[in-house]
Amino acid sequence: MAAAEQKFPADPQDGSAGRATTSRRTSARPPWMLLVPAVAGLAFLVLPLAGLLIRAPWPTLLARLAEPHVLEALRLSLVCATIATAACLLLGVPLAWLLARVDFPGRRLVRALVTVPLVLPPVVGGVALLLVFGRRGLIGQWLEATFGITLPFTTAGVIVAEAFVAMPFLVISVEGALRGADQRFEEAAATLGASRWTVFRRVTLPLIMPGVVAGAVLCWARALGEFGATITFAGNFPGTTRTMPLAVYLALETEPEAAVVLSLVLLAVSVIILASLRDRWVSSP
Repeated sequence: MAAAEQKFPADPQDGSAGRATTSRRTSARPPWMLLVPAVAGLAFLVLPLAGLLIRAPWPTLLARLAEPHVLEALRLSLVCATIATAACLLLGVPLAWLLARVDFPGRRLVRALVTVPLVLPPVVGGVALLLVFGRRGLIGQWLEATFGITLPFTTAGVIVAEAFVAMPFLVISVEGALRGADQRFEEAAATLGASRWTVFRRVTLPLIMPGVVAGAVLCWARALGEFGATITFAGNFPGTTRTMPLAVYLALETEPEAAVVLSLVLLAVSVIILASLRDRWVSSP
C-alpha cells in the first residue's frame, strides 16, 4: 500500500514539491560551456564598477563633494531631472492612457515613434531638438518672435533635452500598468454615474499608481544621467547647463579625481533606484 501511494505525484498545491524542484534546479552543476562565458560576462559588467570604487579618492571624498563646482553641477542635475520628470508625468501619463485604452488608426506607428528615443543616439536627439526648438527651428523661431523664449543653451533647454530622452521610460511603464489593470472597476464606476475624468482620477490612477511611480523613478534616473542630447542642445556652461554627466566629461580631462567622485554619485543613484525597483521588475527568489 505504501509503495502504491508513492506512485502518486505530489499535490501541485503543496509547496514542498515546488521547493524540491527548485532545490534540484539550483543545486545542479551547470555545464562549463555555459559557466565560463557567464562568469566572463559578469566580470565584464562588474569590473569597471569595481575599478571605479577602487580608484575613488575615499580620504578626500567628502571634501571634493563639497567643492563649489561639484555642488553646482549636482544641484543643477537634481533640479533639472526633477522638473523634467514632472513634465514627463504631465504629458506621458495621458499619452500612455491614449495608447493603452483608445483604438485609433496608426496606434502602432505612434507607439513606435514614442519609443524611438530609447534607441536613438542622444546626440541625434539633440540635433533634432535644435532643428525644432532652435532659434531658426520650426517652433523655436515662433517662440522667440512671439514670446521671446529661447530654449537652446539655457537651463530650460537642459530640461527639454532630458524630458525628450526620458519620457519613453514613463510611457512604457504606465502603458503596461494600464493594460494589466482590471477594467471592471472602471466600468462599475462609470455605471454608477461617474464621469470619465472622475473614473480616471479616482479609480484608474490609484490602480496604476505602482506603474506610474516606477516609471517616474526610471524617468528621473534617465534624466539625471543624460549627456548627449544635453550637450548638443543646451551646451556646457557652468551654473546654467553643466549637469553632472557634463561635469564628469570636463573633469576627466583636467581633474580625474573629481570625475571619479561625480561618477560615484551617479553610480550610487543608479544602485539605489535599481534596488528600490527590484520587487517590481525582478521576481523574488
